[in-house]
Amino acid sequence: MEYTSGAASWQKVLRRAAAALLPRRARQRRPGWSIGVPLIAAAAGLLFTTTATTAGGTPLREDRRPQLTQLIEDRREQVAASEAKAARLRTEVEEQTAALAGADGPIKTERDRAAASRQAAGFTALTGSGVTVELNDADRRPDQPLPKGASNDDLVVHQGDVQAVVNALWAGGAEAMSIMNVRVLSTSAVRCVGNTLLLHGRVYSPPFKIVAIGDPAELQRALAASEGVRVFKEVAEHYQLGYVERVSTVTVPAFEDSTALQSATVPR
Repeated sequence: MEYTSGAASWQKVLRRAAAALLPRRARQRRPGWSIGVPLIAAAAGLLFTTTATTAGGTPLREDRRPQLTQLIEDRREQVAASEAKAARLRTEVEEQTAALAGADGPIKTERDRAAASRQAAGFTALTGSGVTVELNDADRRPDQPLPKGASNDDLVVHQGDVQAVVNALWAGGAEAMSIMNVRVLSTSAVRCVGNTLLLHGRVYSPPFKIVAIGDPAELQRALAASEGVRVFKEVAEHYQLGYVERVSTVTVPAFEDSTALQSATVPR
């Protein structure tokens, strides 16, 4: 009886303690819960509103894979059609080019005409009989006094001297010509800066060597008939300038400078 009575009394004590604790814990949690519930409700409402606006009346999880697949297929067909068109046009161009470049085509004719004109235009090297002329300044030391009645200009080769030789060789029927082993044409400009020669943008120092291919007899006759060449020979003899003229087999290189048109004028 005492054991039972004691157990019952302990059970009563535990029930009273539990009853005393439960209300206190509920009161401790009630203020936080009362604040959190409205906040959660407001957030849920905002989420629902945003979702509805974004969806625009359509399902958010709508499967758009069929649309993307169709778009990719359409682009693939467009690319294939463009490639087929390009291949067809390329074939047509090759066929027409082959026809024009055939044995009787206009392209073949123009190519042959251009090849035949390369030699006359100066784009091929030539070897043959011709004349070489060398012009040089007077051979004197810096400390050597000038000849009586002479100036420094009298002892150097000038632009007009080189031009006189070049013009005489062209007049004598020169087929090709070079100055300082550089191919020149009938339109090449010869200029002197001091006692140096400026040709096609490059500067050369004396002696100036001029080579022409043609009939040697005709070339020499043209040199002898040139007034400018005759005057230079007289000055060269008086002031000891250099003038050498010889006939031999010579080689003239091909023209290698630009052929682009630099300027042009309309004839009046």
